[in-house]
Parts: sequence; C-alpha cells; structure tokens
Amino acid sequence: MASSDAFDSPTNSLAVPRVNLLTMFRLGLFQMGLSMMSILTLGVLNRVMIQEIAIPATLVSLVLALPAFVSPSRIWFGQISDAKPMWGYHRTAYVWVGAAIFAIAAFLAVQVMWQLNIAAKNAGAWAWTTQTIGWTALLSLIFAVYGLALCASGTAFAALLVDVSEEDNRSKVVGVVWSMLMVGIIVGAIISSSLLKQLTPEANIATLQTAVNKLFMIVPAIVFGLAIAATLGVEKKYSQYSRRSRVVNREDSITLNKAWEILTASPQTGLFFTFLFVMTISLFMQDPILEPYAGQVFRMPLAESTKLNVFYGTGILIAYGITGFLIVPRLGKRKTARLGCILVAFSSLLLGLSGFSANPAFLKLGLVLFGLATGVLTTAAVSLMLDLTAAEAAGTFIGAWGLAQSISRGLAVVIGGAILDTGRKLLPSLELAYGLVFVLEAVGILVSIWFLNRVNVNEFQTSTKQAIASVLESDLD
Repeated sequence: MASSDAFDSPTNSLAVPRVNLLTMFRLGLFQMGLSMMSILTLGVLNRVMIQEIAIPATLVSLVLALPAFVSPSRIWFGQISDAKPMWGYHRTAYVWVGAAIFAIAAFLAVQVMWQLNIAAKNAGAWAWTTQTIGWTALLSLIFAVYGLALCASGTAFAALLVDVSEEDNRSKVVGVVWSMLMVGIIVGAIISSSLLKQLTPEANIATLQTAVNKLFMIVPAIVFGLAIAATLGVEKKYSQYSRRSRVVNREDSITLNKAWEILTASPQTGLFFTFLFVMTISLFMQDPILEPYAGQVFRMPLAESTKLNVFYGTGILIAYGITGFLIVPRLGKRKTARLGCILVAFSSLLLGLSGFSANPAFLKLGLVLFGLATGVLTTAAVSLMLDLTAAEAAGTFIGAWGLAQSISRGLAVVIGGAILDTGRKLLPSLELAYGLVFVLEAVGILVSIWFLNRVNVNEFQTSTKQAIASVLESDLD
C-alpha cells in the first residue's frame, strides 16, 4: 500500500500525530491574547469614556456591546472556513487575518474616541451635535468591524481545536485553553496597569492620550504575535479535518434558523438555555461599570482600577481547579451550579456594600470572592451543558450556546450601563447608583435558579433525539 493511501485511510489513526501538552498550552496563547484585548475594551476604554471624557454610560455600553451583537456571523464564518481554505489553510489564515484586523481596529477606535472628546468639548458638555453624532457613528462602525474580526478569528480557532483533538483528549485541550483565557486577564491587567501607572487622577487629557495610545499600540501588537505563535504549524501537523470530512457527515449546513428550530424543539433545551441566558446577563452586568466604580467611588487611579482584574481572575482560576476536582464530584453539576448562583448573588451584594466603605481593600476582597463564585458557577454550568448536548447535533448545540452567550453578554453590558445612568438620575449618591447595578445583578442570578431547578437531564436525553429527528425529517420533506 502506498504511503499516500496509508495517510488517507480513515482507519489509520496514526496518520496524524496527537497534540501534546506543550502544544495545548501553545494553542492557549490565542485565548490568552483575546482576554488581554477584553481588558483594553472593558477595562480601560469604558473607564476613559465614562469618567475622563464623560460620555453617557448607556452610549458607552451600547458601543462596547457591538462586538457581541454581530456574533451571529460566527455561524457564517464557520461555514466559510470549512468550505473555502485561505492560503491553503482552513483555519490558520482566518485566525491570522482576523487577529490583524481586530488589532488595527482597536487602535483606530481609540483615535476616534479622542476626536469624539474634542467634539464634546466644542459643544461645552456632552450633547448630540453633528460632530458628536458623526464620530459616534464612526466609532460604532469600527467596533462592529472589531467584533466581526473577533468572530472570524475566534470561530476558526474553535474549529481548529476540534480538528486537532480526539474525543478522549478534547476535554484536556479545552481545559488548558480555558485556563489560559483567565491567565490572559491577569497578564493583560498587569501590562495595562504598568503602562498606565504614571497617570494620576489629576492627569490632563494630553498625558492620558499619550499613555492610552501607547497601550493600544503595544498590547494589540503582542496579541497579534500570540495569535501567530499559537497556531503556526499546528493545522498542518495535527489537523484531521481532511480525513474526517471524508468519513464524517459534518454539520456545515446548519443555519441559524435550523439551529434555533432544533434548540426550541425540546422544552428542556429551552429551559436550560433560558437559564444560561439569564445567568450570563446577570453575571456580567458589572463589566462596564466596575472600573468607573473604582475611579468615582474609591478614587482609584486608572492604572490601579485596571489591575482589579487580577483579583477577579485569580479567584476564577482557583475556583476552576477546586470546583472541577472537589465540588462537582461530591455535589453534582446542578447542585454546584445552584451553589454558584447563591455565591455570586452574595458577592455581588458585597461589592455594592463596599462602596459605602470607600475602602479599596474591601473592593478587592469582594472581587476575589466574586471571581471564586463565578468560577464555581461557570465550571458547573459548562459541565452541565455537556450533559445537555446530544451527540447527533453537538456542533449545533455548542455553537448556539456560544451565540447565546455572546448576545447575553452584550445585553449585560448595555443593561449595566443603562442602570447606572438611571441610578445617577434617580438616586442621591454615586454609591447608591452603582449599588443598584450590583443589587439587580444579585436578583437576576437568583431568578436564574428558578429555571435551573426545572432542568431534567434524563428527560432531555430521552426527548431531544426525537426532536432532532423530527426537525431533520421535516428538512427532507
């Protein structure tokens, strides 16, 4: 038998080498870079626009949420990377091009932000003028492009993880990459803080502009380098896409409408996805307001408020290990998720109460606890999600869950900013205005328990196969 035949044979599992632990960590560099970018947008830009430039928080939240609202494009980008290789690669080229575009878009967004600041100053205070409308529209367009690039790059990367892994080691690959995501939050916060450490609360706009511009040149360049380092040579050496595409009926043709039809066919699926949706909105409502909270209530400089993500990320990393190895095996997935919801609600209230102390140490303690609670909840929820995924349509369920998560995170950012603006108008102090966000976050996470309690894994497993078969049969009619 010729060597080419041996490579092409679907029964020959030795044709493509298995990824080792070092390669798993190398792949994780890409996710690490993505979380570093999130620090720039939700950890720096939101603070600068809301506090230093005094743009309404609702508008800032809407602009920053645009990358999440273009997330339906993930399905299209996934189909394109499957069907149309770029430069001979199904995944790698899309990862690189997407990374280059979102790195450039991030820097351009900052330049437009400064122009928006000038337009607002020309008006005397924030007001809708021809100039502010024009620069806001341009800023929104750049963030939409930024989001599309994230979708293209991130979707191709996720597909690459599937292509280079087997069923028996896929959980290890995902686990390592997910942990690197949190490492990126910590590293990104440290780098951002060090580059902004010279800023004081009294720093003028020129000094601020110089420091932020430098940050948005260095970090995106590092992230683009990480994207290349993470994926260089991996697809060529480890990908099994070509072999699998000849022996496996991949779900490339699943559209958003079909996915939604399958997901809503079973009541259990709808209940669980509603739980995920409500949980995710509640979990991330504090994202756009945390750094402004630190600046306006605790009088923390920009560099110090950015470093708060270190405390949050550390808590999550600790919780990932403890929950996966100790708590879930003892309590089970659903009970652990319920415990996580209760802990998130408690730590949210603690964050709100910390504002009345004006003590940064109290805020940092609350963030560590919030990170621990978030880690417990997300670990249990993702584990439960795997139980509530039918093997016949795994790609559809996991893909739609990612879509739902992106949209709900986008809504969370908008809702958090809108609640803060409302609280500022209706309540007598900043402490109460910010506290309102944390209180409603706690209420929302407790509401999600109602949906979680009604999820039945056994019923799902017996009914979903029938639901999928019914949908697919109607497709053939």
